[in-house]
Amino acid sequence: MTTHPYRQYQATQVQTSGKKELILLSYDGAIRFLAQAREAMQAKRYDVQSSAIGKAQALLTELANGLDFERGGQIAANLYALYTYLFDRLTHASIRDDIAALDEVRASLADLRDAWAEAARSVSASGAVSEGSRAPFAVAV
Repeated sequence: MTTHPYRQYQATQVQTSGKKELILLSYDGAIRFLAQAREAMQAKRYDVQSSAIGKAQALLTELANGLDFERGGQIAANLYALYTYLFDRLTHASIRDDIAALDEVRASLADLRDAWAEAARSVSASGAVSEGSRAPFAVAV
C-alpha cells in the first residue's frame, strides 16, 4: 500500500518538529478541521462533520494535556479553562449543528495561534525567556 506523499510530508513534519512547532501545528490542524466541519455542516454531511469536530477536539485535548501548571501558573490554568470551554462549544456545535459555535471556536483558536506564534518569534529573536516570565506549556518558549 502506498502512502500519499502529503501524508508522508505531514508525518515527517511532526516527527522532526520541536515542541514550539508542534503547538503551532496543533492549532493549525484544529483550525483546518473546523473549516472542514463547517463545510460539512452546511452540506449536511454529518459523518464528515462529526469526524472533523472529533479531530479538532482531540487536538484541543492534546493542547490541554501539554500545559505545564508548575511553570505556567495562572496562565496555564486559564488556558486549560479556555480549552475546556472550547471543547464544550464543539460538542454543542456538533449536537445542534451550530455554525456560529464553530466560528467562535475557530476565531478563538486563530487568536491563540497568532499569540503563540508571536511569543515563539520573540523568544527566538531574543534567544531566551526573560527570567521572570513563565511558560504555560511543558516547553521553554
